[in-house]
Amino acid sequence: MTGEVGEIVLSKQDLREVTGFAAACAESVLEVFEGDQPGDLRPRDAVRAAWEFAGGGERGKSLRDTASAALKAAKSADTAAAREAAWAAMSAAGAAYLHPLAKATQVKHILGAGAYAARAAELVADDDRGVGAEHLAQTLRRATPVVVDVLKRFPAAPGGGGRVGELIRELDADLRSLTFAE
Repeated sequence: MTGEVGEIVLSKQDLREVTGFAAACAESVLEVFEGDQPGDLRPRDAVRAAWEFAGGGERGKSLRDTASAALKAAKSADTAAAREAAWAAMSAAGAAYLHPLAKATQVKHILGAGAYAARAAELVADDDRGVGAEHLAQTLRRATPVVVDVLKRFPAAPGGGGRVGELIRELDADLRSLTFAE
């Protein structure tokens, strides 16, 4: 055994689909961050950049810069819910950088925005896990056959990561069980 990790074939269209999925997830909780930090558009800019890439734009400096800015915005948030919402936006822009490595950690690039968004929704509802479950159900409905196909090319989500890690693993299992009519 050489310890090498196999590569997964990912087209630019695969990356666009995953990024669009992540952008939709993050967009659903932007108001959580903006309610905490009115006038701070960094997470919204990250989601906008993700949508631009998903719609045919280039994967480049704008995505990296807005993802980094959303991460910095998370650090300025006054509430945990706002922080999670900003991390969802950062994850949406970062989804375009899904690496074609057959590693479980790459699943976070696909599902991170959805899990952070669900966690933000839980926290807004006084840590109500039922709200998180409903949010995950909405996330499942956003998934396209391409997103599920890309996810299934990777190993299952890794352990750890606290509550967000739990949400990633739940979302991972649920998406892998989906089948789409031809």
